[in-house]
Amino acid sequence: MAQQAQNRAVTAYAPASMGNVSVGFDLLGAALAPIDGSQLGDRVSIAPGPVVGAGLTLQCSGPFADVLPPVAEENIVWRCVDTFLSRLELGQPDLAITLEKNLPVGSGLGSSASSVVAALVAVNEYFGAPLSSQPLLQLMGELEGEISGSVHFDNVAPSYLGGLQLMLPHRAQALPTFDHWYWVVANPGITLSTAKMRALLPSEHPRATLLSFGQQLATFVDACHRQDEAQALAVLKDVVAEPYRAAHIPGYQAARTRLQALGCPAVGISGSGPTLFAVATERSVAEAAAEHLRQHYLLNERGLVRICRLAEQGAQLSQGEL
Repeated sequence: MAQQAQNRAVTAYAPASMGNVSVGFDLLGAALAPIDGSQLGDRVSIAPGPVVGAGLTLQCSGPFADVLPPVAEENIVWRCVDTFLSRLELGQPDLAITLEKNLPVGSGLGSSASSVVAALVAVNEYFGAPLSSQPLLQLMGELEGEISGSVHFDNVAPSYLGGLQLMLPHRAQALPTFDHWYWVVANPGITLSTAKMRALLPSEHPRATLLSFGQQLATFVDACHRQDEAQALAVLKDVVAEPYRAAHIPGYQAARTRLQALGCPAVGISGSGPTLFAVATERSVAEAAAEHLRQHYLLNERGLVRICRLAEQGAQLSQGEL
């Protein structure tokens, strides 16, 4: 299989994503595309190694490269390529890996998922696409789970496939979306460990909570298919995780109250936080929400606010180095 490797660089981009989307804990995820045409996600390049016998080398760049592990073997992108080579018995080729880290770590924007998806899409393409989409997605979930603390697909699936994805047994299913919705996302500039935020949740939930969760998710899926906007917005709430996480995200509860007053019909925690999202059905409301978040939710210069649509396309490939 190794002889099918390309002799030039392959680069993959994977968009940021929102896990849970409030109503679908671990079962619903959405890919993000800023409306200004910019990209919000990580990029990974795989190229022939410049030194014979050097094996895998990793170079990191981008605004958040400084918070990555200093040892290459501890970087999830290096782990993705190494695991791919091992699983497919491709030996130990000399490969130069480049990661452009554009997403904040521990952000609730699917940062680790974006890196994993971009890395596996790039290395799979470099070796002639030996893995089809489903086994590649399974490997993405497994490797992303090394960072988040458990295997779930609500970030890797939308980052890989795009759109709004519902996790079904052994596969992801795209849901119809409301194309005119604006998704305002804001990260305050701090890091929250996904594993630690998951530890805040109880090991068991009351029966009433489970019934409410099932009813709301089923109603939301039905509303998406019927394009019933009012019904979809009415149930876009988190009864599983937000009650336990909200108080641990600085400024979240105050921001939610203000955004709702500004006209956002739904506000929630993106993934496990600290990023929040707000849905707006009008551009003016989205812009007002974004401005409020810039002024009152960001805690430092590393915070970000973006007005997005759902990304129709997930991971994208290109030839050439970063």
